[in-house]
Amino acid sequence: MRRALAAVLLTLLGLLCGSVAGSAAARAEPPVEIVVEDGAGILDSNRLVPAVEAVDFHEPTRVAVFTYRGSAEANLNEEVLRFARANHPEWISADGQKWADGLFIFAVDPLGRHVGTYMGEDRKVSLEQREDIQNASKDLLRDAQWTDGTIAGIRRGAELINQPWYQSTGFLVTAWSTVAAAVLGAGTWLIVRWRTRVDSRKELARGDASYANVSMDLQVTELNAGTIPESSRYGSTVLEKHRTFLAKYNAATGLSNQAHALTARSMSRRPNLKLIRGYADASAELDALDDVIADTNALLNRGSAWASAWDRQLAPFRGDLAALEQMLTKRHAEGDSATAAALRSFREQSHRDIERWSAELADGTITPETALDRLRDARTHLTELLKNHADTVIAGFARNDREARLMRQEMENAQAGTKAKYGRTYEPSILGTVYPSYYFFSVPAFNTGFSTGVGSVSTARGGGSTTGYGATGGSFSGSGSSSNF
Repeated sequence: MRRALAAVLLTLLGLLCGSVAGSAAARAEPPVEIVVEDGAGILDSNRLVPAVEAVDFHEPTRVAVFTYRGSAEANLNEEVLRFARANHPEWISADGQKWADGLFIFAVDPLGRHVGTYMGEDRKVSLEQREDIQNASKDLLRDAQWTDGTIAGIRRGAELINQPWYQSTGFLVTAWSTVAAAVLGAGTWLIVRWRTRVDSRKELARGDASYANVSMDLQVTELNAGTIPESSRYGSTVLEKHRTFLAKYNAATGLSNQAHALTARSMSRRPNLKLIRGYADASAELDALDDVIADTNALLNRGSAWASAWDRQLAPFRGDLAALEQMLTKRHAEGDSATAAALRSFREQSHRDIERWSAELADGTITPETALDRLRDARTHLTELLKNHADTVIAGFARNDREARLMRQEMENAQAGTKAKYGRTYEPSILGTVYPSYYFFSVPAFNTGFSTGVGSVSTARGGGSTTGYGATGGSFSGSGSSSNF
């Protein structure tokens, strides 16, 4: 059955490809000229120009890149036309009413958050295609990756400008619709089963690696748990987790047996992928927990490995401190604000505190439990500072209460990990075991909430295209438009 379906699919694909191959071969034309007018000072020309030189257009095309620092209320179309009239009259047709033939302009306003595309009459595309070109750049532009966003937009423009009929969306839709009834079910079935089988094998390997670690350390884990002091607040909570450890291990063993009993063919089925993924997740959780049990025993009892165990408890906090500066230098991150200054001051003080706690722990001035208390308090303080800075960022970016609520919701979702897209996972540390995942607000979670919030607000503002050239455009009617990102 599978071979027959594959044969049908290959035959029909061959007919489709043959019809395309019979058409005139598409031309590959590098830009005949590249002009970069980076008034905003946001582009890396050493990367931009070679990347654009490597782009193939369907017809010889002059590429112009224009950036300037405008505002949310400004009309990018009008600014591009004003600049062209004053500095590049060759970008405009002889009658002054259109863009010059053979020209493609890609424009970015990083402050006003606008992106625009403009073409000569012999290079123009539909409004929908102009939006397609602009959309190709927006995810990168939203993340302040100005050069990469510009390259992505130009590449998409090269694909769509003067696109041969047999590469057009309309032709492909029609062609594929012709064969869809015969191949869609078969092709989808084959692809899904193949992808499921590949994912199943990867998940099985992941599960086996974790399960092997847990099995090898099982006796050691039991010995470690047996000497964790129950009188410790941290030790008692970790021991509560351990009490279900063997039951979870036995459940993982059952899942392992079921997963390994599957044939290669049955691994192609979605229910079996779910089973294998459950095995991998259960094993990974146990693998992380046995490490925490070992660290808890070593640290609270000041065993020979206590220093390494303490370093692992500090690792998440150190990671947050190291990531603060990059977070504060992002676009719209309000890096010059009072709340940003408070975060920087906290970072410097925390580095000194970490050294002091470690020294005091080493000479016995403080107990391991006191050291963990101090680490917990520091991370709690960082959480409050990040929340304060979130308020600053929201106030700086949102234009009204509705946008502020939208951004705040995304920030709160990121901290709580309430949506799958935030990817919150178990932190393999003593604090991560004792406290729920949403207890501490980490810098990665802040970055996720911030980026998602900005994107949601930008989308809510509407990315609809602006096609006019403003009050100073006069009768100019060149093909072009801009939109928000």
